[in-house]
Amino acid sequence: MQLKLTDSQLPFAPLLLIAPFFLWGTAMVAMKGVMPHTTPLFVAVVRLVPAGVLVLLAAALMGKPQPQGWKAWLWISLFALVDGTLFQGFLAEGLARTGAGLGSVMIDSQPLAVAILCLWLFQEKIGFWGWLGLVIGLAGISLIGLPDGWILGLFHPENVQVAAGIEQLFQGGEWLMLLAALSMAVGTVLVRWVCRYVDPVVATGWHMILGGLPLLAVSVATESEQFVNIDFSGWMALGYSTIFGSAIAYGLFFYFASSGSLTSLSSLTFLTPVFALLFGNLFLGEVLNPLQSMGVGLTLVSIYLINQRDTLTEKLHKMRWLVSEVEPSQDKASAEGEATGLLESSELNAVELPVQVRVGELESEV
Repeated sequence: MQLKLTDSQLPFAPLLLIAPFFLWGTAMVAMKGVMPHTTPLFVAVVRLVPAGVLVLLAAALMGKPQPQGWKAWLWISLFALVDGTLFQGFLAEGLARTGAGLGSVMIDSQPLAVAILCLWLFQEKIGFWGWLGLVIGLAGISLIGLPDGWILGLFHPENVQVAAGIEQLFQGGEWLMLLAALSMAVGTVLVRWVCRYVDPVVATGWHMILGGLPLLAVSVATESEQFVNIDFSGWMALGYSTIFGSAIAYGLFFYFASSGSLTSLSSLTFLTPVFALLFGNLFLGEVLNPLQSMGVGLTLVSIYLINQRDTLTEKLHKMRWLVSEVEPSQDKASAEGEATGLLESSELNAVELPVQVRVGELESEV
């Protein structure tokens, strides 16, 4: 996704560029704050369906065409199932069991899965920096998601408690966040086919609505008192997550993606968990343990390497080219200097040698 910030004519373009990732990160904190007063699937429904309606209204004002034909609706429905129902469902259920900052880091690890899927489906080259990012990301996700006993047991194998570790793993929300990240990755890949039949903004709106309907049905059937205990601040948090964290964030994202006015929008994905961790600590008092903090750092590094692998490879090639250009020029200058020195030396000897011979001849004549 190629974008160029300097070409944007919008005021405060840098702030608007960062806005989607700021809104997504802070929306995670808002959702986590209201979770104790409601149910997870209800939060997912509220974030999806009203936001989808807002996106479709914005698309209509922009004059975007509606889907035409059964193929368009088929791809939208598949996109809605994966990136709407599964992603938001796993996200909401996982967020109820883990922290906002930690959950955001795990969600935004989806570029790791996207890179592997694109390598498999589209034969896209990952390169050295991409593979390095995948390895670092795998280590980071392991530190975040696996029970501490398993990781510490690598250094003390006699103390490993496998059964307790498995129970701890499935009681926490980390594995649900990983499933959410995988769903988001598959949805990201599906967009390539969806956009062949329908405008991406319109597809985003419809996939929110269609993806939220199954969650609404499951919420009605299995959850109770979804909104009885929500106070005014809770409704404000839900409204923020819906309007700003979904509708406006996706609207800005697709505007920048379609305008061609900025460089590599996806390279800023790592900002989302940074904002989530910052505001999660500020408003919710969330604190990570040392292993999870190390995993967060590794994950952010891996996401950066994955998203910037082409740029890093290009810079590496430029450095090699500059070095290869400098070394021959130095060798050439050195060779020219040596040749000049030899030439000057030979000229001096050519002048002095005849004189010495001439003097010898005169002396012999005398």
